Amino acid sequence: MSILLREQDADGVLRLTLNDPARRNALSEAMLTALGGTVEEAGRDPEVRVIVLAAEGPVFCAGHDLKEMTAGRAEQDRGRAYFTRILGQCSAVMQGIVACPKPVIAEVRGIATAAGCQLVASCDLALAAETAMFCTPGVHIGLFCSTPMVALSRNVSNKHAMEMLLTGDMMPAARAAEIGLLNRSVAPEVLRDEVTSLVRKIASKSALTLATGKRAFYAQREMPLAEAYAHASQVMVENMLARDAEEGIGAFVEKRAPVWVDA
Repeated sequence: MSILLREQDADGVLRLTLNDPARRNALSEAMLTALGGTVEEAGRDPEVRVIVLAAEGPVFCAGHDLKEMTAGRAEQDRGRAYFTRILGQCSAVMQGIVACPKPVIAEVRGIATAAGCQLVASCDLALAAETAMFCTPGVHIGLFCSTPMVALSRNVSNKHAMEMLLTGDMMPAARAAEIGLLNRSVAPEVLRDEVTSLVRKIASKSALTLATGKRAFYAQREMPLAEAYAHASQVMVENMLARDAEEGIGAFVEKRAPVWVDA
């Protein structure tokens, strides 16, 4: 049985489903390897336009596999080399989602904790069932959620992020949407329909335009204001010279549907 299911439709929507519910879809070494490799491959696949990340079972993702982490302590260095490697691998997967030229949308039906919450925060968009819950509970076990903090603090305000990190309390989906961790929360029975409607809308756009915009969004966010405007202006110049921009503007003027060539 594969721990990561892959399903792709004719519209270019790739649905990836974490499929290890017995281990609460933990980010084990195997899961990180499968997820990271599949997202990287999808980023290069011209047939993929949008990626949906979902999960089987009542837990979306419980974060790192603590049994694997504990086993790492048996080494002579008390696990230093193992912890360094696995946290580096996890960080690379999260950055891979951000760097992927295809929009990545989280569909959260259950609980997302620790690095599982980090996974949701790393996606470009996130919708959740009203029954979903979120937390960064490391403080309960003497382990501050420092790596989840990176993605979390880039989605919500400092005080909201620090409240989650310092208390470790569970947060309901409605509140997660209020503070910006989610785009919105919806009734569980309509979650997949809502995600499908959103991703089909995105998939209908020029893939080149989406990739250009996603890359520019994350790049400018880390820059000072003047540098961000200079960068964004240059991106728009290059974008204006693309065939799809010429086609899109022409179609708008001529009042017809554009025909994208993704170039």
